[in-house]
Amino acid sequence: MAKTQSPSYPHGSSASRGKLIVVMIVAALVVVLALLSAFVWPGWALNKTDEVTKVQQQTATEPTKPSIKATALPDDASELLKAMPDSVLNYARTKAGASETWKSASPLEEYTLTYSTGKSAKDVTVIVAQWSDSDTVKKQYDELAKNLTGKELKSGDVKVSGKSTGSYTVRADSKDGKTATALWQNDTAVFEVTGSKESVLRFYEPFPL
Repeated sequence: MAKTQSPSYPHGSSASRGKLIVVMIVAALVVVLALLSAFVWPGWALNKTDEVTKVQQQTATEPTKPSIKATALPDDASELLKAMPDSVLNYARTKAGASETWKSASPLEEYTLTYSTGKSAKDVTVIVAQWSDSDTVKKQYDELAKNLTGKELKSGDVKVSGKSTGSYTVRADSKDGKTATALWQNDTAVFEVTGSKESVLRFYEPFPL
């Protein structure tokens, strides 16, 4: 039986195909990196007090999975709202809806969410809003941070893939030391978490945006 001979290609054609494959791989990697950078778990460059360490030690044995079911998002939820997690540790999302707390700063969209362990005293409230550019977001973050006058518990930079994408601060309430607020900017969005001091300190770091 005669052997079937594979067709031959000129050397130049083979080289061109090789370059095309390389270009396609690079393009695919760019798309993947862009998606990851849009919504990616932030890293926290830490500057914390002894009080934070004490609270973290006290809550180290808390459950890490929710005991209640997360409330479904509206059918017409935007991409930003869909990016909000169903749960964080043992906190499940129980409320989510459009809000206007920061209306004067003209965000593109803004939402308020509640996360709960099933015990209302441990509930945390999350406000998230997005703007079209990071400079506007920085101004909003700075203005909100200026109004937080209680004791600073933590602060630093938000880092994604080693690059600083914003700043964060965690402060106890100036009138009620048992409550706290975590505020951070991550690229074009601002997040604010309020609740009991223990809940806020547990919740904000593993929040994946």
